[in-house]
Order: sequence, then C-alpha cells, then structure tokens
Amino acid sequence: MKTFQEILKEANDSVPSITPDEAKSLQDNGALIIDIRELEEIQVSGKVKGSYHIPRGLLEFQTKLVNPNGLEGFDTENTIILYCASGGRAALAGKALKDLGFEKVFNLGGLKDWLVAELPVEEI
Repeated sequence: MKTFQEILKEANDSVPSITPDEAKSLQDNGALIIDIRELEEIQVSGKVKGSYHIPRGLLEFQTKLVNPNGLEGFDTENTIILYCASGGRAALAGKALKDLGFEKVFNLGGLKDWLVAELPVEEI
C-alpha cells in the first residue's frame, strides 16, 4: 500500500511542471490547456483564457481515446497542459493521462501561477 504523499510524488515525478510563459507559448502553438477544478472554483476566479474546463472526475471520459465525442484535440498526438488550484490535482490527472498513453502532458500548477505571470484570464 502507498501513502497519498507517495502517490503524489510519483505523479509529480512523471508529469513535468512548466511555467505559465511556457504554457502560453505551447497554447499559442496548438496545445490544449485544461482546467480540472470544479465549476464552483472557476465561477469565483475565472480560468486561463482559451482553456477548457473538464472537472478532474470527468477528465479521462473526455479524451478521444474513450469518447469519440470528447474534446477535439484531446488525444495522444496533442500536447496537454493541466492546472488546478495549486498543482496537486493536475499532477494526479496528468499521471492518469500518461497511464492512458498520453506522452506530452505538462503540469502548469495552479491558476495563481498564471495570474502572477499576468497572463489573460476569462470568466465563464
């Protein structure tokens, strides 16, 4: 049996972290940025401009691997960038995607990191 800390460390070790500026550059070149927070969180703070909202509990179900009607571009060929409030859920979600065969998965961390970099956000 593993502790939660061990599981989180494993996820952080397997999903590279990137800076907001790196994420923005990748987004400008076709990468998907996915906000995995709950809707209530996004309603309070907004989300990365141009990002997609898929709550953590539904993430795997919205990939093209599982759902032909899933998010366009959410496939193993594309670069996927995940973020949440602080980066923990994004790391765990990224590890799950890696386990499904996604290779280009990155952890942006939390929305706060994007805001500190003064990059654009949008309300929903």
